[in-house]
Amino acid sequence: MSVRLIASAADRRLLDESRGTRAMMWIMAIMLFLTVLAAALGLGTLSAATLLDRQLAGRLTVQIVEPADRARADQTAKALAVLRGLPEVSRAVEVNRAELVKLLGPWLGPDGADPDLPVPAMIDVDLGIASAAAVARVTQAVQAVAPAARVDRHESWMSPVSNFMNMVTWLAAGLVVLMAAATSAVVILAARAGLETHRDTIEVLHMLGSTDLQVARLFQRRIALDTLFGGALGTVVAAGMVVLVGLQLATLGSDLLGGLQLSTRDWLLLAMLPIGFALLATYAARLAVLGALRRIL
Repeated sequence: MSVRLIASAADRRLLDESRGTRAMMWIMAIMLFLTVLAAALGLGTLSAATLLDRQLAGRLTVQIVEPADRARADQTAKALAVLRGLPEVSRAVEVNRAELVKLLGPWLGPDGADPDLPVPAMIDVDLGIASAAAVARVTQAVQAVAPAARVDRHESWMSPVSNFMNMVTWLAAGLVVLMAAATSAVVILAARAGLETHRDTIEVLHMLGSTDLQVARLFQRRIALDTLFGGALGTVVAAGMVVLVGLQLATLGSDLLGGLQLSTRDWLLLAMLPIGFALLATYAARLAVLGALRRIL
């Protein structure tokens, strides 16, 4: 019992139980703040990339590039009839000229509304089965009745955007892993510094019968609490930043940026980060203290 009382008193001395601000807790708050921001970026980008892939999968645009109005209209009608009869096609709609002129406005200006301007006809197509074989069959069927037709797959010309978003997701994941490694390093340094500072006290505890494991628990408990409290603080501040950025993105009216949203599962994962880092810090402190005690005592 006396050993436990002495250990309890040493606990307060070993890792500074004063009510003042502890540097360790603020360091962990900063680490979790940056980690949560990186994780939120990765999860949001992953969500947007998944939504983009789902929207673009099986989307085709058929352009009838024919300068003669009558021939263009004839080929467009035949292409529509063929598309609507194919089992692979779930939807085929011709884009009206007014909408095409509006889309061309930034490049052609007022000249885009000129009725004599040969604007290609466009057909928006959705495939029920998004596969390369289905796209090949649709392309072959359309070009058989409309030689001037050109079939573009949305997924192909948006692939650079998708690749960039995937790269950002992996970069964010790498940052989270890097922050976890940095947290472990900080914990190890703090534990070793505490051991050196209170080496005499630890030797007394050993003489009174305390084991290395009991001494390690004094450190790991304090470090775990500092990590948990500091991490919770950093997570709350980071979550507020994420919500603020999300509100700003919502006002932009962009479909692509609007996909940068966090689901309930994502928020739960972010909320688990302080607990995960606290467990990581506890394990790192335990290994560091036990390893150091074997060398110095």
